[in-house]
Amino acid sequence: MSWAAACLLFVMSACQQEEAKPIYSGALWPDNTGVHVNAHGGGVLYHEGTYYWFGENKCDTTSNAMVGVMCYSSDNLTDWTNEGVALSVSDDESSDIVRGCIMERPKVVYNEKTGKFVMWFHLELKGKGYAAARAAVAVSDSPAGPYRLVGSGRVNPGKLPADMTAEARQAMDSLNLADFEKWWTPEWYEAIRKGLFIKRDLEGGQMSRDMTVFVDDDGKAYHIYSSEDNLTLHIAELSDDYLTHTGKYVRLAPAGHNEAPAIFKKDGTYWMITSGCTGWDPNEARMFSASSIWGPWTQHPNPCVGPKSEITFGGQSTYILKVPGKDNAFIFMADVWRPEKPSDARYIWLPIQFKEDGTPYVEWMDQWTLDFFNGK
Repeated sequence: MSWAAACLLFVMSACQQEEAKPIYSGALWPDNTGVHVNAHGGGVLYHEGTYYWFGENKCDTTSNAMVGVMCYSSDNLTDWTNEGVALSVSDDESSDIVRGCIMERPKVVYNEKTGKFVMWFHLELKGKGYAAARAAVAVSDSPAGPYRLVGSGRVNPGKLPADMTAEARQAMDSLNLADFEKWWTPEWYEAIRKGLFIKRDLEGGQMSRDMTVFVDDDGKAYHIYSSEDNLTLHIAELSDDYLTHTGKYVRLAPAGHNEAPAIFKKDGTYWMITSGCTGWDPNEARMFSASSIWGPWTQHPNPCVGPKSEITFGGQSTYILKVPGKDNAFIFMADVWRPEKPSDARYIWLPIQFKEDGTPYVEWMDQWTLDFFNGK
């Protein structure tokens, strides 16, 4: 081969490698076997040049966990290889994750200190509906698993929020659950804001449902979850090994009815996108910001722009992925739920953009590629 031909071949090869494939939100997303990716309510871990997408395996007729948490891998965020079940359900009826339980919103993070991969997820016990409201944690030596369940339970038993003042504690102590048999009244909402359900659940630990995990620049990790019967978000600090809670937590938007938290950090500001609580039906996204993970948090208008922005394009937030190697590149991830056939639920992935004042927004695009972050 001549030198000129070799150069041409190199250039053509480089161009082919740089060509990004389009992302089509809401469409079927086939894996390497041609089957739609089954990783709902999930999140993405980037480790040593590979992306790992973890999510709920949903069957055709039920949202209960009949298989477990799936893992898919990719080097470009568009071509996904099925790595199999990262955390399997158990056939042991005494196990917390026995087949038929509810395992939702798994998130995996890597612990630099221990070299372990840590998975947190929302767990409901088999046959108990959504009464358990537990957080569960599993661990693995490799990103794709298999993961081993460490345990599950309510969060921070016996601990009060770190931002609750002595005066606020006195106000909470004066509340009695028996005085609020009727829910959804103005008086009941005010009691929730003052900590009625914090007091109710104090001994056994706080409820934990829709959730995410965030690792900050200093390596500290935080478990963010919908608590107090989905009325209030909690932000709880994890231990150095990410396997337990330290007991320090704060409340975000008490009585605000937020779930599906997804968080990222840009230029020293924390941004969180959430949803309201309308079951499987989509609703208008909310957005909050703070200069500290501990708050105070400020609420902003709906960050979504474009068709069906008032219902988050038909989806619900699950995760925000920071794309490595690119400046200010973040992907908003959401699920389009289809409870009549859970396995057919779809995915919305859209780039987060920023206004001149730095406020994030998410605009609908029928298709886009990662070249968007290169200004192409």
